[in-house]
Amino acid sequence: MSPPRSPVRVVGINFDHMHMGDNLAMAARHPRVEVIGLWDHDPQRVEPVRRKLNLPESVRFEDWRACLETARPDLVLLCPATAAHAEWVERIAGSGLVAPGGAILLEKPFAANLDQAARIVRAVEAAGLRLAINWPLAWVPAHITAKRLIDRGVIGALREVHYYDGNRGPLWHTAGKAEIDAATVAAQKPTSWFYRADHGGGSLLDYLGYGATLSAWFLNGADPLEVVAMTDRPEGLEVDEQSVTIARYAPPLGLSTFQTRWGTFTDPWTHQPQPMCGFTLVGTDGTISSPDYAPTLRVQTRDHPEGYDHPVETIEPPHRDPVEYVIHCLDTDAPIEGPLSVVTSWQGQRLVDAAQRSARTGRIEPLPGPSRP
Repeated sequence: MSPPRSPVRVVGINFDHMHMGDNLAMAARHPRVEVIGLWDHDPQRVEPVRRKLNLPESVRFEDWRACLETARPDLVLLCPATAAHAEWVERIAGSGLVAPGGAILLEKPFAANLDQAARIVRAVEAAGLRLAINWPLAWVPAHITAKRLIDRGVIGALREVHYYDGNRGPLWHTAGKAEIDAATVAAQKPTSWFYRADHGGGSLLDYLGYGATLSAWFLNGADPLEVVAMTDRPEGLEVDEQSVTIARYAPPLGLSTFQTRWGTFTDPWTHQPQPMCGFTLVGTDGTISSPDYAPTLRVQTRDHPEGYDHPVETIEPPHRDPVEYVIHCLDTDAPIEGPLSVVTSWQGQRLVDAAQRSARTGRIEPLPGPSRP
């Protein structure tokens, strides 16, 4: 095993998704990271992040390729619009400008569809790079604790996953969950990629991948047999703001449900709305309620059918954020595992694809193949 890279050279390419600011903040606070370059087709989206992180003006580039040529990064943070994920991974991986054995951290979702996910996998494999797909809910301590309790057998064998999640809408906040006023949201909505079908917008693509991918993680890799879904697209919009998906698994598993919502009454990171955002996990011997960002889980077992509050467990390095985790994998030559792995994210993408097709056809749909990338 080669010695750890120091410093770890990081660049941020494409700021379409506001999570770029969050991911760069994680990189900037890592003790061994040097943020070398930033690029976006709109420089006005780069500047607020650069200034907030106190990065020098020299990290700002006018051309993405020049950014990579100068930086020769070990890790590329990539946050394009969903429908452009495959195109941008192909550009970055195909450039030959990422350090040998380096990685791309692609912000969720995996892709707009399974065909594009396959293009992403082929591109990184051909370039000899690692790929991690970042699902921010995978770093929520409540959900990590829930997975630990499942693996310890606290609720017996997991049989059902029920997921409801979303927020007031993608334009109501920027990096760091900074709030945007209603007038600005209304002004941005007609032109935002989040509300354009050809860019991969809509609540289903934005949030179903979370539930589908973490569900595959909770269920230790089980895939559903078939899926049925409905969406609600308000008049005047190209994309949905609400979706409901039901997945049927082979026995002994039952039905699991996944709901996405743009337009919750409140954002779950400030005040949990009703329905509450997060997961409910049903096992043979108990249940777990794991709300997003909660300090405790609600657990029922046969010994405690009345339920009890289980404190969220402390998450230690290198499992506190995606940048820390991917750098650990680079340092130790460990495989990228869990929801960020290509295999688990592929499982989630298959469920998303089936749900999209069901919402169009109105029929129950099988999962598309292949079952693994």
